[in-house]
Amino acid sequence: MMKGRFVIAVVSTTLEEVVMAVGVLWGLPKLDIHIPLWILIIMMIAWATYAVVTYQMGSRALKRKPVHGSVALLGNKGKAISPLTPEGMIKVNGELWRAKSTSGNIFTGEEITVVGQDRLTLIVCKNKPGYIDRKK
Repeated sequence: MMKGRFVIAVVSTTLEEVVMAVGVLWGLPKLDIHIPLWILIIMMIAWATYAVVTYQMGSRALKRKPVHGSVALLGNKGKAISPLTPEGMIKVNGELWRAKSTSGNIFTGEEITVVGQDRLTLIVCKNKPGYIDRKK
């Protein structure tokens, strides 16, 4: 799969460079716009560099495993949107989750920290003074 993407990236970048050269050397002079050859060379080098950098960044992103579930949520802070007595609803990272409190009742609006997950229910505790946020 990666070799196919590499071939497509090389071919498309080469075609883009050809179109750029044709436009500057043939198209623009017809409109009485003349760009020196050294500027064209700099433009082509810049475009090739941009193509290589974006290809590398995209390849790294595609190779990375998606982070989801408890690994992504563990240690995140949120707020209770309904009382947790001991179960209720919370909001973490803009998402609503069913949650269960390990630290007694948590009231609406109180800040919580995710400490675990049981299937689709997050296990949370109240934020305590002096809690060190591992996500920072």
